[in-house]
Amino acid sequence: MKKIAVITMGVRLNGEKGYTRFRYLCDFLTDAGYQVDLITTTFQHWEKAQRDIEKIKNEDYKFGIKFIYEPGYKKNVDLKRIQSHKTAAKNLTELLEKEGGYDLLYAEIPPNDVALAAAEYAKRKGIPFVADVNDLWPEAMRMVLDIPVISPILFYPLQRDAEKVYSLVSGVIGTSDEYRDRPFQNQSRSVPKATVYVGNEIAVFDKGAQDNDEVVVKLDGEFWVTYAGTIGTSYDIRTMVLAGEELAKRGHKDIHIKILGGGPMKEELEMLANDRQIYNVEFVGYAPYDKMAAYLKKSDILVNSFVRKAPQSIVTKIGDYLAAGKAMINTCMSPEFRNKVEKDGFGINIEPEDVNILADAIEQLYENEDQRLEMGKKARQIAEEQFDRPKAYRKIEELIRGLVKK
Repeated sequence: MKKIAVITMGVRLNGEKGYTRFRYLCDFLTDAGYQVDLITTTFQHWEKAQRDIEKIKNEDYKFGIKFIYEPGYKKNVDLKRIQSHKTAAKNLTELLEKEGGYDLLYAEIPPNDVALAAAEYAKRKGIPFVADVNDLWPEAMRMVLDIPVISPILFYPLQRDAEKVYSLVSGVIGTSDEYRDRPFQNQSRSVPKATVYVGNEIAVFDKGAQDNDEVVVKLDGEFWVTYAGTIGTSYDIRTMVLAGEELAKRGHKDIHIKILGGGPMKEELEMLANDRQIYNVEFVGYAPYDKMAAYLKKSDILVNSFVRKAPQSIVTKIGDYLAAGKAMINTCMSPEFRNKVEKDGFGINIEPEDVNILADAIEQLYENEDQRLEMGKKARQIAEEQFDRPKAYRKIEELIRGLVKK
């Protein structure tokens, strides 16, 4: 039995907030016949707190779990986070040297230095290393801190580590084509690569929506336009709030803007809505996954809302948006995703950061039910074909199998 370590700083364990990609992958690879250890951090990124390790050790998982100490941080982008990851990278090296014996390492990038620790260990031991590219650092951090001269100097170590990781990969999984191809941008490598969207388990999504059908109440005649995700710098939630105001001015009293999730800009945008007395915008707050599924399914339009400069490509929430089977308005400027929206026909692309353009797009879909429903049907079809994890994650196992057999 081949032994694999899946290394991630961001995983949701039982009862926690966060993303389930790597938890699912560990289950998937265990079921495929591998001996799997999940190596993660003592610090829970979404809770911004240390985990109760003893409690977790008493819980039931199909795979092994090993923890590396990480001091933690309060903000997603600050020097404490960089320092915290540096400590985690050092502790990962120590753990692997002490308790290794793996046939392959599979690590997410970012964090770049943690991935580099894994890549360099794999090189020393002569075992394959697979990078799971699900974001781009420092590109994404420049959204928050972009100061001429200072930012390039500050972010140089992140850039350097990323290129080092990419030079050491035996295989690449990207959560979009753009991310899959990023390791080869500055260097030519002949290694297997595949795009596997973050995706979701559609059966779990549907059950969550069904279980919460009576909890999430939508009144007769209401028309919901919904965003679910982080309320932060990359996401153009301000325009959604002001589009709500504009639609009310146009006489659409039945159109309600629902904003699910939390983040550093939530308070500021709630104040904006309150100060301007925009009563058709509701900040729902953080909703557990099953409840979020019910909100998405009860909505009429879903908005994939990003600012113009956002570097994101095909993000985690897209699988859930598509599974809901609703028309999508997309403001993300990623050429790959804009082409997908157009080609697959599940929504419309618009320019970001323009209140009237967003209000016009909502109005257009509001007035064209047949178009909306057709887009929703196509969305669900794409979700089932390309984003459903039990099917999509086979590509990851195939890539790993090819590497451990060599």
